Amino acid sequence: MTIRSLVLALPLVLCGWIGTLMAISVLSDEAPAQVVLFPSTKFLNNLPDETSIMQFNDWSVVLASSQSGFGRRLYERGALIVLPSGLRGCLSL
Repeated sequence: MTIRSLVLALPLVLCGWIGTLMAISVLSDEAPAQVVLFPSTKFLNNLPDETSIMQFNDWSVVLASSQSGFGRRLYERGALIVLPSGLRGCLSL
């Protein structure tokens, strides 16, 4: 594999990985929390009911809720990127 093909492949792999995680956030309620990247002030003022803020910094916020469809609800409220947080991984050992 040449350096040029590696430079082209790495961004595609990264985008595919993030896209898969975004789909998991919308399609599954398995994650105990959700990470919202680059939250706006408008989004933070419009959080769904029964939402707990677990962690907050300048570029992300970790939110938890017991509501089903929580990831989808975050997108409806204006989140740009929602990723699952707290999943144990593919292997449940």
